[in-house]
Amino acid sequence: MTVRTVTLPDATVQHSGPSFAENEVIERIKAFRKRRPRLIDEIITMSHGAGGKSSAALVDAVFVEGFRNEQLVQLGDGAVLTLPSGERLAFSTDSFVVQPLRFPGGSIGHLAVHGTVNDLAMAGARPSWLSAAFVLEEGFKISELQEIVADMAAAALAAGVQIVTGDTKVVPTGAADGLFITTAGVGVIPAGRRLAADRVQAGDKVVISGYIGDHGMAVMLARESLELEADICSDTASVSDLVQTMLAAAPSTRWMRDPTRGGVGTVCNELAQVTGLGIVLDERVLPVRPAVHGACEMLGIDPLYVANEGKFLAVLDPAETDAALAAMRAHPLGGDAVVIGEITDKIGATVALRTQFGGTRIVDMLVGDPLPRIC
Repeated sequence: MTVRTVTLPDATVQHSGPSFAENEVIERIKAFRKRRPRLIDEIITMSHGAGGKSSAALVDAVFVEGFRNEQLVQLGDGAVLTLPSGERLAFSTDSFVVQPLRFPGGSIGHLAVHGTVNDLAMAGARPSWLSAAFVLEEGFKISELQEIVADMAAAALAAGVQIVTGDTKVVPTGAADGLFITTAGVGVIPAGRRLAADRVQAGDKVVISGYIGDHGMAVMLARESLELEADICSDTASVSDLVQTMLAAAPSTRWMRDPTRGGVGTVCNELAQVTGLGIVLDERVLPVRPAVHGACEMLGIDPLYVANEGKFLAVLDPAETDAALAAMRAHPLGGDAVVIGEITDKIGATVALRTQFGGTRIVDMLVGDPLPRIC
């Protein structure tokens, strides 16, 4: 494997360069999404669902080209829609095809609620309503379906949302791998709140709400093909209440994203590409549990690319970072929140990692599919 290096600015330097004007970054987003599609594959492969380079190429070349509009080209976790009354809604949808259906710490039912609720929260919305569509394979046990529905109901109650509509389809044996679930959700964005990539500027701090890699490794180890023993549980949870707590303490928060498929590394690359700014991460403070780190080493996987289902990344105004961390750490889901990096205008649209040994390496966009079917 070829490792690229980059010269980084001194970590103690406080960058005070000007922020991008909103219209400049919007034009950058448009230009980025209008680039010539790089999809060269003739058939779908598992890597197209991994959240990395292949996924981005597929989305750009097929879906963005086919459905192009001002909302879609921004490719956020959800669309922000303005009603005639002036109120703003966040609207998001997601499908869940995880195997196994149950894993340490959760089930496909928990994921189906948490995934969409968290996407709405990343837009700054307070999630309110969900829809749920089920694709059931002939022969699937009704008792197992009832258990998964009970998981969804409990997760929705805890997240403060209602499942208000849905659909059910049954397909022949072998056509659905047991059960697939799709959820969509709507939430209301409070007046005056705006989270977007164009607000990110050099000197801003990058915060993660807790340990990374738990979900992906929990699912991976739950599969019968892996005979590894480790005490790892999925982090699947609704982060909506934690987000509201943080935003109350840091109202100038620039941008948020939950690092699901492709993990922290992929999400940071997406932000860097859209803003044209660099991100410097510090490996010494990355929160990775020893068991997760050990499992990743044995499997040859970088924790930065492992999926999470109960964590989020936030880019914060440096003046509000301490207050945000104090508020998060006082919350049951935010006790391990930490600053893991900084935005810089010194290295271009690049994500770099300061290693534990004092060197640096580039964190590129995920290539391939190291963790199939983890959400």
